[in-house]
Amino acid sequence: MTKRAYIQDRKDETDQYASREDFRRIFTEDLDRLYQLSFLLTRDSQKAEQCFVGGLEDCVAGNSVFCEWARSWAKRAIVQNAIRELKPRPGLSNSPPSAAIFLDNDQLSSGPANHFKIDALFGLENYERFVFVMSVLEHYSEHDCAVLLECSVPELREARTRALKELAASRPIDRSQHQVFVQEKK
Repeated sequence: MTKRAYIQDRKDETDQYASREDFRRIFTEDLDRLYQLSFLLTRDSQKAEQCFVGGLEDCVAGNSVFCEWARSWAKRAIVQNAIRELKPRPGLSNSPPSAAIFLDNDQLSSGPANHFKIDALFGLENYERFVFVMSVLEHYSEHDCAVLLECSVPELREARTRALKELAASRPIDRSQHQVFVQEKK
């Protein structure tokens, strides 16, 4: 192999990995989404900012990652920072959040189909909230969630079930839609 071919091969190899600039661009372009992830996990704006910034720092200073994995790596860095900050564990209780964090809950509430209110999500215990956000909203596999949260898959499944039951119980029934359905069937 010639020196020129070797240099070109090395350049092609380094182009496969996300650079610091790639991560800065991702954190800028996906600012709202990444901050929202951090906020849903921490339910505290200051902690969310710390986890967001810590995630960026980890990505910029961390190991090489393939370009196509950079966005998911950015989310993972935020999740890991939130886990380090709150240390969610099965069976550990946490205190109710302060009312101050609910100021923007109209912007964050319930996703596209209004399935639940953000207050209900914030009312979950830390561990259940992390499991729900990671496995349901972010679509992490059970195995990945269990590894990140340092728990077993059965513990994770139980926590997700508890979270879904609590969220379902907190969701008000919209009787107007039910009445329309019944009237159409007559």
